[in-house]
Amino acid sequence: MRSIYFQQRYGMLAVALIATIFCGIGAVATGSGWFILFFVISAAFFALGIRDVRQARHAVLRNYPIIGHIRYLMEAIRPEIRQYLLESDRDEEPFSRETRSLVYQRAKGVEDKKPFGTSERVYESGYAWVTHSVVPKHITDSDFRVQIGGKQCLHPYNASIYNISAMSFGALSANAIKALNTGAKLGGFAHDTGEGGISSHHRQGGDMIFQVASGYFGCRDSEGRFDPEKFAVQAVDPHIKMIEIKLSQGAKPGHGGMLPASKISAEIAETRGIPMGVDCVSPAAHSEFSTPLGLMDFIQRLRDLSGGKPVGLKLCIGHRREFMCMVKAMLETGIHPDFIVVDGKEGGTGSAPLEFANRVGMPMLEGLHFVHNTLRGAGLRGEIKIGAAGKIVTAFDIARALALGADWCNSARGFMFALGCIQAQACHTNKCPVGIATQDGLRQRALDPDDKGIRVARFHANTLKALAEIAGAAGLDRPNDFLPYHLMFRQTDSAFRDGNEVYAYLPEGFLLAKDEHPDLSEWHGRWGRAAADSFAPKEIPQGPYRIAAQ
Repeated sequence: MRSIYFQQRYGMLAVALIATIFCGIGAVATGSGWFILFFVISAAFFALGIRDVRQARHAVLRNYPIIGHIRYLMEAIRPEIRQYLLESDRDEEPFSRETRSLVYQRAKGVEDKKPFGTSERVYESGYAWVTHSVVPKHITDSDFRVQIGGKQCLHPYNASIYNISAMSFGALSANAIKALNTGAKLGGFAHDTGEGGISSHHRQGGDMIFQVASGYFGCRDSEGRFDPEKFAVQAVDPHIKMIEIKLSQGAKPGHGGMLPASKISAEIAETRGIPMGVDCVSPAAHSEFSTPLGLMDFIQRLRDLSGGKPVGLKLCIGHRREFMCMVKAMLETGIHPDFIVVDGKEGGTGSAPLEFANRVGMPMLEGLHFVHNTLRGAGLRGEIKIGAAGKIVTAFDIARALALGADWCNSARGFMFALGCIQAQACHTNKCPVGIATQDGLRQRALDPDDKGIRVARFHANTLKALAEIAGAAGLDRPNDFLPYHLMFRQTDSAFRDGNEVYAYLPEGFLLAKDEHPDLSEWHGRWGRAAADSFAPKEIPQGPYRIAAQ
């Protein structure tokens, strides 16, 4: 397999070298003009290949010298072949190529304006836009921040409103992790470690969010259970700013995770606390708690063990009643998370079964709307910050999430593109062509952490500048002032609705005052079936008109 890889990677370079030698000998021996011509051509290709291997800006060229230029040639003539590409590539959304190009431009610091750039998707059902003002404002400072950490927290975190979402070392290469954390340090924003634990590559000086998932990687004992002592050693690191308990992941909620044995190196095994030679499987559920009350107890334990740092939850909404069970447990115990990250089912991953990625879990906008209003209804929204994740790449994506109730956003896809991801969809094969989702030392060498770290920081800064322009165009002083009515949603070719009609903010405390809000009976019915001591539904009426348990 290794020899095949070398042939794929260096094949053209070897051909160019052999041709140069052969034509050089022929030119000397015969003096033929043809030999001299082909010697010059082959020598030029060989020199180009050597340059490709030695440069650090383009991972594709570093891994695939000479032939990698075909990709950049295709990019150069993209306008002429774009329609063909979109018609022939049905597995990729038509807009994703355009979005990826936008990220590349912002990461590289080049002009991101586009002549005749308005998409025909404006006429499609579901298209959304921001309503602008005739008296726009100019926002000069785009370093937008939100303080995370309630009354139960001793060390609140002043976070950027745009951060790197969870991606583990193991799923991503060492160089990719280094580049992400370097970018977080340069840009002053946070880097979520993902569930794979904290490696030496995370420690480039950037702020981190330590994710604790069902596998308890980096803080587990030999049996795979949570180890409080190991957790405390990790959590007190001053670069760890928040703790995130992952209940579910958007792209595969209720499924757990798996890192193939082929991608597990000795370093990954040590970081995670797992054996080598076997697939690393994350259980679908946590073993430290099984009830809402148990979850609240676990939140408080982690808060105490970390020295009072913000502790929160990450989940994709499934059974809405189960989230209401958590909220009831918050009210009963007086313990609540400092933040909740709502992950959408449209989130990306390299290891989700197709049915889960497409058909399990609630999309981010609907999940965000539900969580925001449930906390409002229970009178807890002021105590708990909300993050949003799930295909949030552009400034508009951030503005839309903020309008629907988020306090900040996380992105994995956007920062992957900033690293140079070309969506080769080889994440699970250990053969990522740009060195991001691989543990192959040769492949990941193509990704220069210093260069890509700068691109990560630049993408973050330029995206927030674009967000400032959008907020100013809407007549706002800052992005967190976005509300649903700042958005419009197309329903059909000839009809659209105000954001307040589609994603309305419900009254504060409405779940606790049932008689005052009879029009919200569906919410009250689900709230009535939720219990703090169990995720199972309370007994429900039977018969042909029985109320849905979930």
